[in-house]
Amino acid sequence: MKKLVVITIFLFAGLAVAQAQNKAKMEFKSETIDYGEIKKGSDGVRVFEFKNTGNAPLVIEDVKSSCGCTVPKKPEEPILPGETGEIEVKYDTKRVGPIRKTVTVYSNSEEPVKALKIKGTVIDESDDS
Repeated sequence: MKKLVVITIFLFAGLAVAQAQNKAKMEFKSETIDYGEIKKGSDGVRVFEFKNTGNAPLVIEDVKSSCGCTVPKKPEEPILPGETGEIEVKYDTKRVGPIRKTVTVYSNSEEPVKALKIKGTVIDESDDS
């Protein structure tokens, strides 16, 4: 009976180690997008590029913005190990002033919640006259 218990413990420990090794891992080229100075009404679309450096498919469950002025778009399909993906963000450039926003990514990655940043300044050139 003791041998059975010991074998069972080792079996579960082995499965736990195997599970821990099969993880998706999201690595971004950059975790911050800097718009710099951007003109009012300009194209506010930018892209966060990432790669799944893990050994399991990466599923992005949700992407949320810290305000309604930034609209994120996530990949709908899983990103396979070694593959790349993109999270698109669109900032409303009709709002003049500084940009300091956070886009939060929820996934099955080794780091399940990831905060990305966008920054910059929207300028109104018509005020320069």
